[in-house]
Amino acid sequence: MRPLLLLSVLLLAACTESTASRVDDRTFRIEGPGVPGGSEAPNRRLANRVCPKGYRVLDSESHKGGPDRATDDHDTIMTVWTIRCI
Repeated sequence: MRPLLLLSVLLLAACTESTASRVDDRTFRIEGPGVPGGSEAPNRRLANRVCPKGYRVLDSESHKGGPDRATDDHDTIMTVWTIRCI
């Protein structure tokens, strides 16, 4: 029973992380989870992991709702960054 509980907690934690996808050689698109209050901390943490020598934000978008905007939670703001590594 404990391994099943541990696995479900890990899967839930994986769903709430930011994701980065490569656009080209040094450019990435980071989609942050919905965070009440519109915090940009998840994007900054992932940007520092993807670009350890530094990065520049090329574009930033924020919208209410989840990735597909089909949620009823209007207090959650999703952020999407396009960054370029230095």
